[in-house]
Order: sequence, then structure tokens, then C-alpha cells
Amino acid sequence: MSDDSFLREVEEELRSDKLKAFWRRYAPFIIGGAVLIVLVVAGNETWKWWRASTAANASDQYYAAIEMAERGDLQGAQAALNEIAQSGPGGYAILAQFRAAGVLAEMGDYDAAISAYDALSSSLNEPRLRELALIMGAYLAVDHLDEAAVQARAGSMTGEGDPMRNHAREALGLAAYRAGDFEAARANFELIAADFNAPQDMQTRAYVYLEQLASAGVDISEPVFDAPATDLDMDAMTELLTE
Repeated sequence: MSDDSFLREVEEELRSDKLKAFWRRYAPFIIGGAVLIVLVVAGNETWKWWRASTAANASDQYYAAIEMAERGDLQGAQAALNEIAQSGPGGYAILAQFRAAGVLAEMGDYDAAISAYDALSSSLNEPRLRELALIMGAYLAVDHLDEAAVQARAGSMTGEGDPMRNHAREALGLAAYRAGDFEAARANFELIAADFNAPQDMQTRAYVYLEQLASAGVDISEPVFDAPATDLDMDAMTELLTE
């Protein structure tokens, strides 16, 4: 055997011994790292599946609850919505709380419904959802609380830049009318009528309110109109919260 061949064999043995020593030393870390990568990937895929599955189940439960309410089973709908609110994924849980408050109003428990909207307005992080809860409570408060209660909920949202301004103005105008403060009512309704961005059906109502205020024959001792159902787009909110 030549000296070169012998040296090559020795070098190969040394490299082999170094590799074995390296593997013995670092194998647990290499294997552990590979296992961790697999677990992370598997966990991520499992999370995606669980989220999609949970959202699908929550969607089915939510719309089943809405169908119950539409059939008149308000107690059943309330129980189903409360369950979703407690255990459903974020968007559906919030949506269920809004609907549950509405069902309380349909059941005639207006104080509980207003309290539910108030609780939502103080617990939600999204400003627009907080404002929506305040407006919904304000509309109910028109018929069931005093003008100050409506003002407390809607009074801060009448500015020109606020998306809820016309809903706030309508609630405040109705509350003022019922309290006999016709000047305040007129001012709010005129703002709605003059706002080109106000929903058309709300502008139409504003003109009706103004005509009633202008009519000399209005009997102010009896309510001339009830607070209308809001035209807030609940379907749009559903899409926003369940994306």
C-alpha cells in the first residue's frame, strides 16, 4: 500500500469518527428540531381545520337560531344565541349577542334588551360596533326610557363625520318629540332631511316627522308615531363578523 493510500484511509477514518462523534453529540437536537418543524406545520394545519370547522358549526347554529326566532320560538332562539355567544368563535359570538338583545326586545323585555346593548357597547373593542350597540339601545330607549337616556347613548354621535350620525339624530329627534321638546325634534329631523348621505327611507321618515310637527292638528298628548325599526344593515354586519 502506498503512503498516499494509507493517508487517505486514515483521513477517512478520522472524518468518519468525527462525524459519528458529532452525530452522537447533536443528534437529539437535530431530530428534535425536525420533529418541532413537523409539529408546527401539523399544528397550523390542524388550527386552520379546527377554525373552519368551528366557524361552519357556529354558522349553522346561528342561522338555526334565527329561524327559530322567525318561527316565533323566541325562548329557543334566545337559548341558542346565548350558547353561541358563550362558546362560538369571535365574530359569531358578537353577532349572537346583538341578535340575542334584539330577541329580548321582541319578547317584550325592553329593560333587559337595553341593558344587553349597553353591555355590548362597553365590552367591544371595535369602535363602530360599540356605536352600533349604543344606537340600538337608543332606539329602544325612545319608547321605554326618558329623553336623557337617549341623549346619553346617542348624543355623542351626531357630528358630520360620524357614520351613525343620522341614526343618532333620528333617535334624539324622536325622544325630543315624545318629551314635548319640538324645537329640538325639528332641528334633528331637518339635519337628516338635509344630509345627502342619509338613507333614503330615513330621509322620507324625517319629512314625515317634520310634516307632523308643522301640522296644527297634532294631538301631542298621544304618541303620533313609534320609534321605527332601524335600517341598520345587519346582513353587512354578519358578513363583517364572520369573514
